[in-house]
Amino acid sequence: MGRDPYWNHNVHYHRAVLAAVPHGCRTALDAGCGDGLLARKLATRAEAVTGIDRSPEMIRRARARQPANVTYVTGDYLDGTALTEDGYDFVSAVAVVHHAPFEDALAALTRLVTPGGRLVIVGLARNHTRLDWLISACGLPASRLLARLRGGKRDPDGMPLAHPPLHWGEVRAAARRLLPGCHYRRRLLWRYVVVWDKPGVVWDKPVVGWDEPRESGP
Repeated sequence: MGRDPYWNHNVHYHRAVLAAVPHGCRTALDAGCGDGLLARKLATRAEAVTGIDRSPEMIRRARARQPANVTYVTGDYLDGTALTEDGYDFVSAVAVVHHAPFEDALAALTRLVTPGGRLVIVGLARNHTRLDWLISACGLPASRLLARLRGGKRDPDGMPLAHPPLHWGEVRAAARRLLPGCHYRRRLLWRYVVVWDKPGVVWDKPVVGWDEPRESGP
């Protein structure tokens, strides 16, 4: 697959997303695909991939490097008419859900997953407790080392930024309420990962202890 053209905290967790793709995945969707970096990676794991983003400029950049099995759509995953309901075996949303009300975002994403399919969310939350601040502080050395090893931390120009409205405890509680049976993990570099399988036909996709790589660096 080669070295990523840039590195940041979201790109760091692409590996966790790819590790959760079920074997034999037919259709995958990357919601809020940006410049298409993750969608291009998903194209090596799924037969057909769709990337959707509200930014025409981001979609233009994504289409400049478009594998044959990837389709990019200018639109909003929250729009019930933009994508096929129950249409995707695998749906990813990286640094996306905090740009909308949490319940609205999860409702839209779960509608898109085919019965028996999988949803993976990599998200942000804000610190609220002393423990939150302590855990976040532990990520600083790792972030600085990883950035140095990868030529610095960079984001594509024009990527929208938003502060997460929910703190870690609120996200964890809401995810477990709205996505029964989901697996939630808080990660070192100020992200959480949620993996949820939509009830339906069970196929070849391990759930408990999915093959997620360990953190790089200290």
